[in-house]
Amino acid sequence: MNYLPFTKPTLDEATIQGVVEVLRSGWLATGPNVQALEKALSDYLGGRIVRTLTSATGGLEVALQVCGIGPGDEVITPAMSFAATPNVILRVGAKPVFVDVNLASRNIDLNLVEAAITPRTKAIMPVHFAGLPVDMDALYDLAKRHNLRVIEDAAHAIGSSWKGKRIGSFGDIVSFSFHPNKNMTTIEGGALSFADAEEVKKFDLLRFHGISRDAEGNMDVSVAGGKYNLSDVAARVGVGQLPLLDGFNAKRRDLVAHYFQHFSTDPACLLPSRGDEGHSWHMFAPLLPLDQLNLSRKQFIDAMHQHGLGVGIHYPALHLFSLYRGLGCKEGDFPNAERIGRETVTLPLFPTMELVDVERVCAAAKEIIETAKK
Repeated sequence: MNYLPFTKPTLDEATIQGVVEVLRSGWLATGPNVQALEKALSDYLGGRIVRTLTSATGGLEVALQVCGIGPGDEVITPAMSFAATPNVILRVGAKPVFVDVNLASRNIDLNLVEAAITPRTKAIMPVHFAGLPVDMDALYDLAKRHNLRVIEDAAHAIGSSWKGKRIGSFGDIVSFSFHPNKNMTTIEGGALSFADAEEVKKFDLLRFHGISRDAEGNMDVSVAGGKYNLSDVAARVGVGQLPLLDGFNAKRRDLVAHYFQHFSTDPACLLPSRGDEGHSWHMFAPLLPLDQLNLSRKQFIDAMHQHGLGVGIHYPALHLFSLYRGLGCKEGDFPNAERIGRETVTLPLFPTMELVDVERVCAAAKEIIETAKK
């Protein structure tokens, strides 16, 4: 029985050979391939200024610093995401303020955000979960009314669009991830898309030790920057991946359409919001009412593994981690995030899958559920 993971990168031979050429060139750190990738991403995002770095997590942290957010400030963010999202807020000394998510879209419930705003609120950090954009009109209207920055966690959303405009081609600061499980990869890496050229200058200092040079080459250090620069090896992977991205995402949409056609909704499985053609479908994660079946999620995952199928969990509710309980969060604070955390399972989805693979996943899930009902 062939094992089908829940995700894997799709690397073509030309990209692999391109990486070999970089390795043989001797120029492995930041160089011409980083410049080429940033130019290609800028073109893809309609001319926005784009900078790459070692991870989307680093991108979010530096974006907060660029915005001048630090001790005493608050940043509103969803109660269900990967831990990186609130962690970076803590790392700059600010306070993450959680807001519950919509049960179907898994995105931050913008109807609840206004009540969470205080005089200390400086920014909103929404997450485009699984590549489904939040309501960008409502988000930016809210931010404008309250004079808040928006730092979009678009780790899942490279290639997604809102009303025909690509995420990252407009808005404030937008962070993308190129981890191997994302829709395109640089092995490890990320990028920020900027609206403000002056803020890019701040970013450039923070990305590499705070170092600047004058016209005569004299070096100065004006801020305590970090080290987030992407390697040329990683960038060459991205240079090969970006032209294939729209094709990858189209295949993902086809596979997800098949999931919707074949996945059993008995007993009351809650499928994710479908969105439209602008949804890049980073993941397909239904909610399974396992309590009704007297079936634990571990039992379900173990049974799927016995069928040779990989399953992920995206994500546990953030406020129930010990770090955030220690900040005063408790069970019951955000019921939708908690339900998602209990019931979510992430099923296989990647561009080299075939429709028959989707049918295999759906058949196995149905068999496990039907067996549990007996």
